[in-house]
Formats: sequence, structure tokens, C-alpha cells
Amino acid sequence: MVGRVASDETRDGVALTNLDQPLFDGAGATKRDLVDYLDAVADRILPALRDRALSVVRVRPGQEPFMQKNLPKYAPDWVRSISVWAEASRRRVTYALCDDRRTLLWFANQRAVEYHPALFVGARPTHMVLDLDPPEGSDAFPLAVRGAYLVRQALEDAGLAGAVKTSGAKGVHVFVPVAAGTAVEDLAAATRAVGARAERLDPELATTAFIREDRAGKVFIDSTRAGGATVVAAYSPRIRPGVPVSFPVAWSRLDQVTPADFTIRTAPGLLKGEDPWVDAMPEPQRLPADLVEEGHTIPVARVQAMHEGKRRARARRGE
Repeated sequence: MVGRVASDETRDGVALTNLDQPLFDGAGATKRDLVDYLDAVADRILPALRDRALSVVRVRPGQEPFMQKNLPKYAPDWVRSISVWAEASRRRVTYALCDDRRTLLWFANQRAVEYHPALFVGARPTHMVLDLDPPEGSDAFPLAVRGAYLVRQALEDAGLAGAVKTSGAKGVHVFVPVAAGTAVEDLAAATRAVGARAERLDPELATTAFIREDRAGKVFIDSTRAGGATVVAAYSPRIRPGVPVSFPVAWSRLDQVTPADFTIRTAPGLLKGEDPWVDAMPEPQRLPADLVEEGHTIPVARVQAMHEGKRRARARRGE
């Protein structure tokens, strides 16, 4: 083929191009490294993506990374999709469904580095998620770990259990599978209640303050992921120096690791034929009634923050 370069190849019928190009500035990796990694962990990452509306973060040479929600019109006809109403933008969005190796390789060739699936399968919510976001600083991840242990305690006190993973950045994600039939509004309420209870366990360490300037250097317990939000998938790479990945960790080892321990170069060798995310995940659980009831008394953080932001803006104009 005229113009074909040595770095091109085909896998599972997918043409892969420009494989020897740098992935992004600071990656220390090529596009081939991304493709090889995703191919190596396909059996692990695909269960976290299958049947879920997928957003990806892509990075093109010389451009800033960008999130892609709508499936491009040039996508192959074998890439499955799902149409979802987006309340925020008041329009329908056609998301990809990444259900098989061929689709994953196609996304890799599109330089899709990060994979952010919905927390729904169809219309059914599947997990409660709490995102521990630490303040900036060299001790960011250890603070996030301490915040995650607060969440674990709050869950245990409510009779619930969850699995934990690094976010691939500086934070930690706690996932709690919920029983079929859980109402979205009740799941959102219960998530708020868990966040509030975790904050009460150590208010000097943790906060549920949605407005960043109100967090006072504390770990932010983000309990707003229920509903239409996404969370980066287990085993997904991140657009960070060294290309770390979001990786499952046993609760007993969480304070013994760092995000840099898990990268596209090291993660495949750590799996050894296992899927620690599946192994660590508890069975789906019913939400305790008192947790749901408490959560319904807690204002929705995004809405509360919007009103507070407007109030502060008016106050500044008044000054």
C-alpha cells in the first residue's frame, strides 16, 4: 500500500496506524504502548465497559486532550451504540458501547486513552460510587487513602461493603454494587448520606463541601456521582505523566501503594491471570432504609452549590 509505514499493523480486523508516535507530552510511551496495554487487559477492562454508555478522553498530536461523548459518524458500523437523553444539555447523545476487543482496539487507534463508562446498564443503576479527591500537595494520595477508610467505616456501620481502586490520578474510588430495582433518587440520597457520615467521623480530615474554596485543604468526599455521571473504569489509563492506570487494590494494602505503582507498563504483569476488581467486588446490596431516609434530608450538592455561587456573585457585585 502506497504511503504505508512500518509501524502500521492490523489486529482483529482493525487497522492500527502511526503506532510509533509519542502518545502525548510527558507520557514516556507511544501509541503502540497504549494499544498493547489495552489489548493485554482487554479481558479485564471490557467487563467494566460492556453495555454501558461510554465517554472517552482522546489526545491528538499537538492538541489538548478532549472528552468525546457522541460516537463519531465515521465509526465502523460494527461499533454498537446507545442513544441517551442528556438532561443537562437537553438533547440526545449517541454513546458508543465498547463490548468487545475489536471495538476497544478501534478506540485505542483513535488515541482514546481514558475510558469513562456510565454507572447504568440500560436504565438500571449498578453502583454507589464515592470519589475521594485530596487537596494538592505531596501527601495528596495518603490523604485520599485516609478519606477512603472513613468511607469504608461509614459503609460498614450501615451494613454495606465496597471495593476500592486508585483513580489513576491522585484520588481513590469506592464502588458499592447495589441490588436491581434500586431507584436512582434513593441511590443518590444514600450516597449523600454515606458521604455525610464519613465526614462526621473526622471533620478535620474530610469534607463534603462541593465548592472548592470551602474545602480548607481537606479531602473532598464527592458523593455526586449517582445519576448521569461517569467514573473512569478500572484498568483505564489516565492522561498523566508515565500513563498510570486506575487499578484495584485490597483494602488491607491501600495504604501501602502509590498511583505510580500502576502504569500501562507495570499493570499487566501484576494481574497474573486474575481480575482483582471482579474478585474484590461484593454481591449487590440493598440500601438500608435509614440511610436512604437520611440522604433525602441532605440537599443535592450541585444544586446547593449553584445557588450559593449565585448568592456570592450578587454579594460581590454589591460590594
